[in-house]
Amino acid sequence: MRTFLRTPVLVSAALTADLFLEPLLKDMRAIPDFEFAARDYLDDKQYSYYRAATADEWKGRRVPDDANLNFGKRYRNNLEIWTNVKFRPRHLRDVTKANETLATTVSGYNFSAPIFIAPAARGGYAHERGELNFAEARGEEDILYCAAVYASKTIEEIAPAKSNSTLSGPQVLFQHIYTSGNLSVMWNIIRRAEKSGAKALAWTIDAPAASTHHRAARHGATNAKLTEPRLQQRRDYGADLEHGIATVEDALVAVEKGVPAIYTSNHEGRQLDHSPSPLEIAYEIRRNAPEVLQKVEVLADSGVRCGSNVIKLLALGVRAVGLGRPFMFANTYGVEGVRKAIRVLKAEIAADAAQLGHPRRPEHPHELH
Repeated sequence: MRTFLRTPVLVSAALTADLFLEPLLKDMRAIPDFEFAARDYLDDKQYSYYRAATADEWKGRRVPDDANLNFGKRYRNNLEIWTNVKFRPRHLRDVTKANETLATTVSGYNFSAPIFIAPAARGGYAHERGELNFAEARGEEDILYCAAVYASKTIEEIAPAKSNSTLSGPQVLFQHIYTSGNLSVMWNIIRRAEKSGAKALAWTIDAPAASTHHRAARHGATNAKLTEPRLQQRRDYGADLEHGIATVEDALVAVEKGVPAIYTSNHEGRQLDHSPSPLEIAYEIRRNAPEVLQKVEVLADSGVRCGSNVIKLLALGVRAVGLGRPFMFANTYGVEGVRKAIRVLKAEIAADAAQLGHPRRPEHPHELH
């Protein structure tokens, strides 16, 4: 049996394993630590809902034989694909200010780092304040938060938790939404989001039917997609971001429609088994239609667990990288846990960029091999 690559680095693991105690927040050194801690803190239903993926939980597809990047024929899942892409570090460069160059813009809004809290449902499973912790921590750390339509807290509850005094000005919130055949329900959500001050909508376009979640079904944690399954994707109403782009063909369609930004994702493997990872999607777009990256902003999430993952996506042209599960697990510690996870990622991105020899965050595939 293959060993799992994302092992925790907790020094306190042995001290707490037999006591059923949650490790101290100060001992969280890396993003995988939060899942390790949450695994024993959450009950089976809660943990299974966060952890579950589709069917056999392994995602993969063939990569072209002539691919320049060393992906190999197949890959195992979202978490392991990163190890097949290596860096090409450059040395004897001044990287003393690498940590000052993390800032980015998304849809014209300024943020302190190229990471964001991705939409994920049921934040209340981890903490009673649920998504309010995401909004608060995000405001303090000045990164983007895209709230899930099936959050534990309502749109109206999340909006007041925003900060009006971040380093970049009033806090910016994006709202996630599923396309639906029930237009009255869909437009009601849109009106509520706009009234609450959401600056953009992220429309999920790749969920035409409910998914198979074996792990979640065993523990009674069901799919959060509450609308009736639809076989026809709704593309008739426009969007600020199209969420769920998984191929270069759909990316080109989005550009042709005039969509200002696309959001590549396989929903952390929760939607379609054997779907491509964000790294493969970004590579496919960069290789086959690089003009897409010049015409629209590209966001990505799924399987990101450390700063080096983020840098690899940035090097392929992604503007900002989202994380869902990691922040859910960090939320077991409340707003302090979410804040700590953000700071861990920022520190890793800055350190890895410096080690790579870049005074600014990488933005070109030449950094990869």
